[in-house]
Amino acid sequence: MRVWPGDPHPLGATWDGEGVNFAVFSADAEAVELCLFDERGAETRVLLRERQNRIWHAYLPDVRPGQLYGYRVHGAWEPERGLTFNPHKLLVDPYAKAISGKLVWHRSIFGYDDALGLGNGSFSREDSAPHVPRSVVLDTAFTWGDDRAPQTPWSRTVIYECHVKGMTARHPDVPERLRGKYLGLASDPILDHLLELGVTAVELLPVHHRVSERHLCELGLDNYWGYNTLGFFAPDSRFASSDRGAQVAEFKTMVKAFHRVGIEVLLDVVYNHTAEGDARGPTVCFRGVDNRAYYHLSPDDPLRHMDFTGCGNTLRLSHPRVLQLTLDSLRYWVQEMHVDGFRFDLAPVLAREPTEFSSFARFFATVQQDPVLSRVKLVAEPWDVGPGGYRLGAFPPLWAEWNGRYRDVLRRFWRADEGQVPEVAARLSGSSDVFQGSDRGPHASINFVTCHDGFTLADLVAYESKHNQANGEENRDGASENYSKNWGVEGETDSPAILKLRARMLKNFAATLAFSQGVPMISHGDELGRTQLGNNNSYCQDGELSWLSWEMTPEKRELLGFFRKVFRLRAKNPVFRRRRFFAGDPVTDEGIKDVHWLRPDGSEMTTADWQQTKNRVLGMLIHGQASDEVDERGRPNQGQTLLLLLNASARARQFALPALPEVGRWQEVVNTAQPTHRVPRGSTLQLPPHSLVLLSHGED
Repeated sequence: MRVWPGDPHPLGATWDGEGVNFAVFSADAEAVELCLFDERGAETRVLLRERQNRIWHAYLPDVRPGQLYGYRVHGAWEPERGLTFNPHKLLVDPYAKAISGKLVWHRSIFGYDDALGLGNGSFSREDSAPHVPRSVVLDTAFTWGDDRAPQTPWSRTVIYECHVKGMTARHPDVPERLRGKYLGLASDPILDHLLELGVTAVELLPVHHRVSERHLCELGLDNYWGYNTLGFFAPDSRFASSDRGAQVAEFKTMVKAFHRVGIEVLLDVVYNHTAEGDARGPTVCFRGVDNRAYYHLSPDDPLRHMDFTGCGNTLRLSHPRVLQLTLDSLRYWVQEMHVDGFRFDLAPVLAREPTEFSSFARFFATVQQDPVLSRVKLVAEPWDVGPGGYRLGAFPPLWAEWNGRYRDVLRRFWRADEGQVPEVAARLSGSSDVFQGSDRGPHASINFVTCHDGFTLADLVAYESKHNQANGEENRDGASENYSKNWGVEGETDSPAILKLRARMLKNFAATLAFSQGVPMISHGDELGRTQLGNNNSYCQDGELSWLSWEMTPEKRELLGFFRKVFRLRAKNPVFRRRRFFAGDPVTDEGIKDVHWLRPDGSEMTTADWQQTKNRVLGMLIHGQASDEVDERGRPNQGQTLLLLLNASARARQFALPALPEVGRWQEVVNTAQPTHRVPRGSTLQLPPHSLVLLSHGED
């Protein structure tokens, strides 16, 4: 086989139409071998003799796309100094664009002798190659045609968080061979469902190549969610017809189908840790390539990982090459795979330099000036498990954030906790108290009531305790406080009264989400009453417990219809989609402000009213001229004047309707307590218990 010097850039395996350039970074390695595998698994090793700027490289003119490969890296085995090189371990290329095969939890994948444990000079000489997946040389060519990113403005964005397999595995109208696959998610039944729901962007749970943890495999379970990344460039082959490159082409086909109907594709990405775990974990990629570069190690004891993630290790983004890996990966997914943005898991980890969070971290600064990444949607999960890990509101411009305060207060308000009204008002109006200080608008707030992590919406109103026994951890995993309420019986029931009240609560949550300033996010299946039977940590449940059931019942049809209705209203009324926070300033000649907060007698809330902890009723009047939306020529797009009434108490309340100078009268648009809508007679409206009512003002 011919071996030419090649080039140190780009990193990874790059097919140029004539041959393949291989390049891998390792600062502390003493030698690097490229390992090529044929169809029978026979291995050929090629010593990379060229080293430039700590990058080892070679060009092989006889290698073609589809070639399986890996690396063996030689160097010191001194774990107490953070050096964990072991050439007996086959390593996945950190820049692999496709990965074939699964990691098998065999003793050989550990750099130390698994029987003796880490330390005391323990060193494994057993070859791990039979049990480690292979990197794949890829031809990235794809016919994108006239594919164009929808570039939906944040103010018009509605996010739908979903799992590729969970969405389609049980759908009767998706062809069986496509169920659970990228192509199934892009099928017409799914696209039609999302469009009718008003979704403008899907946020996919992790699709980077992942590994299931050892303890899950021993229990016969699987890392279903995928938050355990091994390959930051490689699409997960679980969702493809094969793992020899089809996962890349089929992922691109999926993205193209979403774009064709105007839906953006966002990826949930995990750049905070890797699947190798702590120092006792396997040596299958980064640990064997350059442990000290890729991971945060304790300065006092390099044998120990700094763990800000709760997953055993933390990627060291303060290292230039690790920062480069992250940025190269993100740009690859935008430029080559055509995705429209990212949601960053445990995002404060990305900005710890080295251990303290900084809003001016190099990662943020680099992204902000990057000509590719600064133009896509960026969403942070603004908490991790490190010191000072809850950083909601601390991210810089360009970034939106999952608003955990929105989730918690909406749950507490609708279960009738005391003292929630002031914060409910703040969340309904876009959370200016959280985001205005960083010079951002309401779109910085990703509003959600549920997500993949925790109860589904249906379980939020049916369970007060978690029921995670199926996870094999004796119900110790998952959050214990969910601010949920079962409304009379834990779990499933035949009681008509309880079922009726639960259905009303589901509508309350859906309507509040649709009518709040900020960017709404729906968790997949909530619009169909999806249940996980009280399991609030289904990360390892790859089965019907987690998969969405599409079997329609009258109750499901009613709930789905309600979801569609409230999100249509959101899309129709620009007053729900403000780009700037309410200022409390007059917007009419008569002095009517952009927003009024009302008490049941129709007068404005006073300081004393806001301090009434037992109050569970709130009115929000938004004038039609409060819209700040404009068309492409800058002309204002006026909305309707709307009155949103919320009653979380257990008794009906009379609410005085405000008199407006404009000609017209109030009409009900939404009432979660009854299907028919009223034209109020007189100047008051009876607000049912545990209900939300939306009224519009206008001429008949």
